[in-house]
Amino acid sequence: MIYVELFFVFFLIGLFTIGGGYAMIPLIEDQVVSRGWLTYEKMLNFFAIAESTPGPFAVNTATLVGFEQGGWLGAFVATLGVILPSFIIILIIAKFIQNFMKYEKFQWALQGVKPIVVGMIAAVVVNLVFKNIFGGLFAFSYFDYIALSIMVIIVVLRWRFKKLNPIYLIIISGLLGMLAYTFFPI
Repeated sequence: MIYVELFFVFFLIGLFTIGGGYAMIPLIEDQVVSRGWLTYEKMLNFFAIAESTPGPFAVNTATLVGFEQGGWLGAFVATLGVILPSFIIILIIAKFIQNFMKYEKFQWALQGVKPIVVGMIAAVVVNLVFKNIFGGLFAFSYFDYIALSIMVIIVVLRWRFKKLNPIYLIIISGLLGMLAYTFFPI
């Protein structure tokens, strides 16, 4: 039964999320943690792993959660669930795109979705920063000075070296985290 549940949970997430993997974070977090599949802390670790591995963020997250819950078959059905809606929608759009693009109202709708996507991604960033550094948006249950320091270092590196490949920033961030949390555990 877990396989059917994994498929439908990630199918609905893939179907109703506009804006890609980062916009899916609140939905994935809500569904996975509320069902007791993962703790919030483990979910954050899965997000970090999904972000630092090659491939789409949502697919990586679905695969990790599916594997945790149902092994290889769980990984397969969760991944299939999250990608199938996009695949179906793209097939439909590809068939009718020429007809849609000539309608001004369709173009308005596409323009109207852009601020929503930006807002959802911004909300995810604020939520993740506050949860990881302060323990929550309104909780302020702890202050993780190490995470804040690493975030500042990465932002400064990105600002200072604009052509620096993001992969290097991820590696630097991971190494700084390993070193800092090894020598200065919270």
